Amino acid sequence: MQVGDAFVDVHAVDANLPAGMRQLLEGGPALLHAAAEAARRPGAFRYEGKEIQFLPAVHEPRKIVCVGLNYKDHAAESGSPIPRDPVLFSKYNTALIGHEGTIVLPAVSQKVDYEAELVIVIGKRGRNVPAAAALDYVAGYTCGHDVSARDWQLEKDGKQWMAGKTFDTFAPVGPVLVTADEVGDPHKLRIQLRLNGQTMQDSNTAQLIFSVGHVVAYLSQIMTIEPGDLIFTGTPPGVGVARKPPVFLKHGDVCEVEIEGLGVLRNRVVQG
Repeated sequence: MQVGDAFVDVHAVDANLPAGMRQLLEGGPALLHAAAEAARRPGAFRYEGKEIQFLPAVHEPRKIVCVGLNYKDHAAESGSPIPRDPVLFSKYNTALIGHEGTIVLPAVSQKVDYEAELVIVIGKRGRNVPAAAALDYVAGYTCGHDVSARDWQLEKDGKQWMAGKTFDTFAPVGPVLVTADEVGDPHKLRIQLRLNGQTMQDSNTAQLIFSVGHVVAYLSQIMTIEPGDLIFTGTPPGVGVARKPPVFLKHGDVCEVEIEGLGVLRNRVVQG
């Protein structure tokens, strides 16, 4: 758990606290409060950021669900009509990496693209959640990078969204989970992606077509949402495939996703 600029292993402070974020979320607000209290104990050892390895904000989510075409300005960039319902696809745990982890370009793809995204972290179990209560099911938010193999996603027969989106290392998430109360309104956050220091995407979550509450409620009609589930909410304009000429990731690139109040998720790219 982060305390100021440092980090505390709350499980080391109190062995009764779980070592994993998903298990911590499953314990509800009382367990989160206990973890926060443990992190603030005078004797709790604090690690500097440079001393730790960042895992994904949630290491073992049961589900990773993604929403496509969810920014008005990105839909316009793509030449796509505004969708009437959320466009859904999935990623899998083998795609997850954390802050400062390495994105590996697969040998079978030559068109790997970047996508900065706000990621919702579910905090409690629910089914058929009313839209008016949906934000109560959100534990917090983190930065996400929906890395996308466009040749697999868009050029295969039938368009293979799931295949193009879930190669290993294609779901960087982090650097940390920021709780919903600290974020406030998730629909007023600047979102950016920088590639080798150059800003490629720069928008605001105010451009979301389907709000956080709408997405959570909609998904809960289809499946039971559970603590630790990750929901990628879509990307703003400026993606590489839409540029003229197109820009795709290459060996040695450095990607940074920055979302207001959530920090910077940084990942280096290597050729697999």
